[in-house]
Amino acid sequence: MFRKILIANRGEIACRVARTAHALGYRTVAVFSDADRDALHVRAADEAVPIGGTTPAESYLAREAILAAARRSGADAVHPGYGFLSENADFAEACGEAGLVFIGPPPEAIRLMGNKGAAKRRMARAGVPCVPGYEGEAQDDATLWREAGRIGFPVMIKAAAGGGGRGMRLVETEAALADALASARSEAASAFGSDELILERAIARPRHIEIQIFADRNGNAIHLGERDCSLQRRHQKVIEEAPSPAVTPELRARMGAAAVAAAQAIGYVGAGTIEFLLAADNTFYFMEMNTRLQVEHPVTEFVTGQDLVAWQIDVAAGGRLPLTQEAVALDGHAIEARLYAEDPYQGFLPQSGRVALWEPPAGPGIRVDHGLRAGQEVTPFYDPMLAKVIAHGRTREEARRRLVRALDACVVAPLATNRAFLADCLRHPAFVAGEATTGFIPDHFPAAALHRPPPPREAAALAAALLCRAAAGSPPLLRDWRSNGPAGVPLLLASEDGRIPVEVAAEPGGCYRVALPHGDTCVVALLATEGDRVRYEADGVQAEARMLPDGGALYLQIGGFDARYVDLKLAPPEGADAGSDGRVTAALNGTVRAVFVQQGVRVRRGQRLLMLEAMKMEMEIAAPVAGCVARVAVSAGAQVGRRDLLVELEPDGAGAEGDAT
Repeated sequence: MFRKILIANRGEIACRVARTAHALGYRTVAVFSDADRDALHVRAADEAVPIGGTTPAESYLAREAILAAARRSGADAVHPGYGFLSENADFAEACGEAGLVFIGPPPEAIRLMGNKGAAKRRMARAGVPCVPGYEGEAQDDATLWREAGRIGFPVMIKAAAGGGGRGMRLVETEAALADALASARSEAASAFGSDELILERAIARPRHIEIQIFADRNGNAIHLGERDCSLQRRHQKVIEEAPSPAVTPELRARMGAAAVAAAQAIGYVGAGTIEFLLAADNTFYFMEMNTRLQVEHPVTEFVTGQDLVAWQIDVAAGGRLPLTQEAVALDGHAIEARLYAEDPYQGFLPQSGRVALWEPPAGPGIRVDHGLRAGQEVTPFYDPMLAKVIAHGRTREEARRRLVRALDACVVAPLATNRAFLADCLRHPAFVAGEATTGFIPDHFPAAALHRPPPPREAAALAAALLCRAAAGSPPLLRDWRSNGPAGVPLLLASEDGRIPVEVAAEPGGCYRVALPHGDTCVVALLATEGDRVRYEADGVQAEARMLPDGGALYLQIGGFDARYVDLKLAPPEGADAGSDGRVTAALNGTVRAVFVQQGVRVRRGQRLLMLEAMKMEMEIAAPVAGCVARVAVSAGAQVGRRDLLVELEPDGAGAEGDAT
C-alpha cells in the first residue's frame, strides 16, 4: 500500500493524474524544472519539489533528482505519466530499489517491449501477427541493405529503441536507402541513446489501430476496445477516436484477443497499448507496445465510463481489475484533438512565448485535459502539446460536431496554434465519412497547399473599428481622423497574410463604415466590451469576438478564425520579401544543433545553412537568396531567440541562383 504519489511528469498529464489521485484520497507531489516554476501542474499537487534545470535531460529525465524528490517529500509511490521516464526500465527498477511503488508495468516488461526488434520476436513466438521485416542483431549496412532487398520496397526503417516517429524513415527506392539509414541512425542515437534499427515492409495507407489492455497481479488481463489513431503528421498522432469506424465487433474481438495474448506472453501488469497496422483487407499486424498510459486514453474513458488512471493506481496497490472482459461495454463515440503550440501555415514550426488568454471550451460531452493558465510562458524546452480537447456523443457524427464547435470556441492567444487546422481536418469529407488512413494529412493537406484560412470579411472591419476607436483624439496616430465626421480616412492594416487597404468613416450612433478591398463595405457597431470580449454588430448581425492588444498589434479570434493586425501606426511599408536583404533570423526560440556554412562560402537559394532544434523538433534553415556568406552569427550549441540573427548573406542579383562551394 502507499499514501503519497509523486508524479514524475509535467503539464496536462501531471494535472490529470493529480486529479484522480486526489479523488481516490491520495496526496500528491509535483516535480518541476526551473522553466516550470509557475506551471499549473505545480499548483495542482499538494506539494511540489524543484528538480532544477530547463532541458528534459536536466530535469524530468534526471532519475536521481526525481528519486531524491521522492525521499525529500516522503512519497512512497511514483506515477510516471507518459513520455520522459514512463518507459524507462532502469527508472522503474530504481524506484523498486528505493522502496517506491512504480505505478506501471514490471521493469522486465518495459525492457523487453522497449526494443522493437526483441518485442517483435517475442510477439511472433506468442502467435501475434507481425509485419514482415528484419529485427536481427546484425546492424551493418551490408546486412540492412540485403534485408531491405529481401523485404522489398517501399520499406520502413524504425529506431528499435524508441517511438513517436523519431528515427523512422519511409524508403521508396533502393537509391534512397543509404541516406535514410544514416539519418535514421543519427536521429535514433540522439533521441534514444541507441542507433539500432529494424526494417519492416511498408503497408500502403493502413489504419493505425491500438488496443487498450489492462492486467493485474492476479493473472487477470482484458482489453477495453480500440482507438483509431490513423490521423497523423510525421508519424505523430493528431486526432484519435474510439471506437474505430473501420472495426467491426468481430474484428474487435480478434484484435482484442491478440492484444491480451501479447500482454500475457510477457507477464504484463497495469495499463498498456498494443499497436497494430490494419490493412485495407482487414489483415492486422503487430507494430509495437507502449508500456504506459497513452496520451489519447480519454477517448477510451469516455466510451467505457472508466477512469484508467484509477485503474492504474488500484492495480499498483495490489487490487484486481474492476471488470471482466464480458462486462466491458462501449457507449457512443469519442474523438480527441491534440492542441499544439505550432503554426501549421509556417511548416508547423513550434511556437513559444506567453499565453495571455486561455479559455478552454465547455459544454455537454466536452472534456479538456490541459496544464495551462493565462499568463503562463510556453518554453521551447518541451513537447509543444498544450491541451487535449475531447468530445463524446451518442454517435460519431455528434461527437465530431461537438469537437469542431469546441475547437472554434477554444481561446488561446496570442500564441499560434494548430486549432483551426484541427477543425479543418474534422470537417474534411474523408474524415466525416470515417475514411481516414495514415495518409490522410499528406493526401488532403499537403504542405505545399496548406494556407492560412482567411478570417471572415468582418474581421478586418472590426479590427479597423477597434483601432480607430482607440485612436480617436490621438493626432499622432490618425491626424485626419474625425470621430464625428463623415469623411473616410484611408488606412493600411497589416496582417499575417499581407496588407489590407481600408477606408474608415464614422457614422451617427457610433457605427463605422469600413470600405474593404474589391468594392466591399461593412458597417460595424461596437456594442459592448468587457475585458477581452467585444460584442459587435456587422451589417445587422450581432456576434462576439475575443480581442487582445499584443505589442503594437491587435489579435482577434472571430467566428472560429484567428487574425492578427498590426496597429495602424506601425503598418510596415510595402517592401521586399523577408530575407531578401540577406539577413537570416530565427523564426522561433531554440538551440543551434549544427552550422553547415562558414564565412566566405557561396550558397545557392534554398541551400541549408544550419539546423535548429526546438520542442523536440529539428528544422533546417535554408538560404532565402543566393549569395556569399558575409557572417555566421551563431555556433553549434547556442541558444537563440525569435528574430535573432543567424547568418548574414551578401545577395547576388535578384533571382540569381549562385554556386555552392
